[in-house]
Amino acid sequence: MRDKFIKFFAFVQYWMIILLPFSVAVAPAPMNVFMGWLLFSFLMKKILKRENPVVPSRINLAFVLLMAISVISIINSVSLKDSLKGGILRLLQYGFIYLAVIDGIKDARHIRRIFISLVLGVCFISFDGIWQVVTGKDFVRGYLPIINLNLVRATASFKDANVMGIYLSAFIPLMLCLAFYFFKDKKKILMFFISLLALAGLVLTYSRPSLLAVYLSVLFLGLVKKDKIVIAALLGLVVLAPFIAPRSVKDWAKEVNYNPIRFMCNDDRIAIYRNDLQMVKAHPAIGVGTNNFMKNYKKYKESPEYMNIVTADYMYAHNNFLHMAGETGLIGLGIFLWLLYRLFAEASGIYKRLEDNFFKFVSLGLIASLIAFLLNGLTESSLYYSRVAVLFWYLTGFSLGLKKFINADR
Repeated sequence: MRDKFIKFFAFVQYWMIILLPFSVAVAPAPMNVFMGWLLFSFLMKKILKRENPVVPSRINLAFVLLMAISVISIINSVSLKDSLKGGILRLLQYGFIYLAVIDGIKDARHIRRIFISLVLGVCFISFDGIWQVVTGKDFVRGYLPIINLNLVRATASFKDANVMGIYLSAFIPLMLCLAFYFFKDKKKILMFFISLLALAGLVLTYSRPSLLAVYLSVLFLGLVKKDKIVIAALLGLVVLAPFIAPRSVKDWAKEVNYNPIRFMCNDDRIAIYRNDLQMVKAHPAIGVGTNNFMKNYKKYKESPEYMNIVTADYMYAHNNFLHMAGETGLIGLGIFLWLLYRLFAEASGIYKRLEDNFFKFVSLGLIASLIAFLLNGLTESSLYYSRVAVLFWYLTGFSLGLKKFINADR
């Protein structure tokens, strides 16, 4: 009976890893259900097998320290409930997601199924975004598109165009990597077509950070592979950009005096960053408390704010690193940067040691996707948006889970 339960929970874990990327594209409810089943099946399997749920990894110590500083930061919390539920317990949940994925990756067939799931999610969101722009409503939840600078911006099933951009940019680099360097013949053509659909959906978000994140992550792929065609195409795109950009975007660039920081961030984000620095200055060591940034933001608003912008009293930092510094201080930010260093060091080592081309290019594509997610986080609090934050930890577990295929045949 015990063995049957172990097989059952292993089966559930296997399919939840496959379905989770697609569920994120649909709505929060199925995403939370699949996350819950993934964690439950993973932990029950480990309990029944009497195994340690912590899979060996170079980032484990950094994650434990990140948890520790999150707990310590409660000292300055103005809402203990928020710190526990939305801060510590959520971070713990993401940690188990990472462990469940790194443990549950089985073989090449499993990875292909995961890839199909995330590709279907990307196609679903991209088509929904295009439908939304054309008809005026997305077909999942009836969301209206956003209008900025006289541009109709797609959000699809997400509440914000930038969040849709975060989702798409997290998977497009992996898709393009396999399209460029692995797939052949008809599969290559199909993958390029799907990638173009995804890029069309991304363009319709007009999310400058997401577009830049994909651009730089693909440039990373070109540099790693020394692909002169990709590099030349990307450089050519830079030359063409001023000519193909919408008129309202050109007018906006002129209005901000062609200042790249103001163009990418907007003046309101710069005002938020300055206010956030006041928060860090007041609590430099351990911050204001995990998941307490928004409730503390009003206290640290400059008067007057940057460029006389008036920001709301309840705001995200719109920058993962400043958000983390505000909530867990410079100690928390330093630990997270160390975690990223160890993550990319291990992931790059796995990529170099993999011999099978399929595993190797999946590894490279995942590294590029992680880079895109983090680049997006320079202007968004993507690690704090519950709808897409799980993608970072999922991609981390996926990337490091490939270690088991070193010196192994497909």
